[in-house]
Amino acid sequence: MPVELPDRRMLLVHAHPDDESIGTGATMARYAAEGAHVTLVTCTQGEQGEIVLPELAHLAPEHDDALGPHRAGELADAMAQLKVADHRFLGGPGRYRDSGMVWGADGRRAVAPDQLDARAFWSADLREAADHLVAVIREVRPQVLVTYDEHGGYGHPDHIQAHRVATYARDLAAVRSYRTDLGPAWDVPKVYWTATPREVLQEALTALRERGGAGFDNLASADDFGYVVDLADVDAVIDGSDHLDAKMAAMRAHATQIDVHWPYFTLSDNVGQPIWAQEYFRLAHGRRGPADPGTAVETDLFAGVGP
Repeated sequence: MPVELPDRRMLLVHAHPDDESIGTGATMARYAAEGAHVTLVTCTQGEQGEIVLPELAHLAPEHDDALGPHRAGELADAMAQLKVADHRFLGGPGRYRDSGMVWGADGRRAVAPDQLDARAFWSADLREAADHLVAVIREVRPQVLVTYDEHGGYGHPDHIQAHRVATYARDLAAVRSYRTDLGPAWDVPKVYWTATPREVLQEALTALRERGGAGFDNLASADDFGYVVDLADVDAVIDGSDHLDAKMAAMRAHATQIDVHWPYFTLSDNVGQPIWAQEYFRLAHGRRGPADPGTAVETDLFAGVGP
């Protein structure tokens, strides 16, 4: 293991530029500030993203098809705001393309479109994609890996594929005899899935609706978002209050995708969503560490693990 790596090491696997800042930006900023080595792997450049800035509409795939490199620049700016120096694209920039999405029949969960680009991440060979991540895992040897749940949160095919790749790569990286050319085996002690608790989201939406803002009048409840989980299923809550400004700055860096209006933000659908200072996680692999006596949840993703 390179001597320059600190004792605490975290790896996050996200699908597109902006996913990391929206869902885990405060967590990333907090651990980077505390001296942990934070590595972000982004699986695509987000080439199919819906652009919220009219003056940049020409970057869209149906025009110049230049959104991917532009969003890679936005991601670099976001990482500078979070003070995260180690960022990679899975397999290198442009290796896998954003698959795009359409809304399913229920209007709440995303599904893959009928037509996919030949390089679409959704169509990627699972072991090939996992091997790219195995190499990263064995290089940085994280104690904590963060990705999405098996539904990819709201169902985007690239989020589901990121979950699959991260899960498979974690298992493969731990096998001593597997692909020894990718480095010595490493067994990641803890894996977390990002989570949005129903009760917390509902409380935030109620407050935002009373305050007023874009996109709130047509929301009946937290269940309209289609990706919520029960608060009882949450294993860890990371308080990023001291790093909220950095998170919002990172979100603003993704200017083609996000419009930030504290205390909420909107995407291309103009549906308001709260900006979280606390971020929530479910433990998918490993043993829970010591919990907060008052809440019975972890307040540190590294709880219970050593260097």
